[in-house]
Amino acid sequence: MKRSLQSLMLLVSLGILVSCGSRSSGPPPRNLDNACTIVAQKPQYLRAFRAAERRWGVPVHVQMATIYQESKFVSDARTPFQWSLGVIPMGRQSSAFGYSQALDGTWEEYQKETRSFGARRDDIRDAADFMGWYMSQSNQRLGIGLADTRNQYLAYHEGRTGFKRGSYNGKPWLLRIADDVAVRSQTYRAQLNSCGA
Repeated sequence: MKRSLQSLMLLVSLGILVSCGSRSSGPPPRNLDNACTIVAQKPQYLRAFRAAERRWGVPVHVQMATIYQESKFVSDARTPFQWSLGVIPMGRQSSAFGYSQALDGTWEEYQKETRSFGARRDDIRDAADFMGWYMSQSNQRLGIGLADTRNQYLAYHEGRTGFKRGSYNGKPWLLRIADDVAVRSQTYRAQLNSCGA
């Protein structure tokens, strides 16, 4: 009797541990260059992006292009480790995590302002809502249009204070990436229109 009770307790504990794990939706879509394929393989993505668009006004294609650049749609993406002398791990480059690569402090600010205390960065719905919230704030504080992918991305990457100071102007590599994100956004937009998504 005691052994079967211990086995039952072990099974219940394992079930709880598994259910508390990541709410990841599995591996990312196979063809990240086609928005129609992405939303066909992961319809929950389109639902999440549309919900964020309704709430915050940020177009689906802007969110998708930014998430592509930030995480390639990997739910638990993290920045790489930094190494000392090539062998001693010194921690990660930043606290960025999840689809949106939100930093710890910015995520906590989002949770407090939106009262989304259970939100998780590895959940596409929460990540899309975070991105919509952040870009909506950039629109209100900096006057960046909600569909202005390039400048929204620069403000997202550099932070609103950095964007206001023009910190991106000293980073030619970042300006190239922002241009790429803007092009991808327009490509995604055209593709979504073509497949009726």
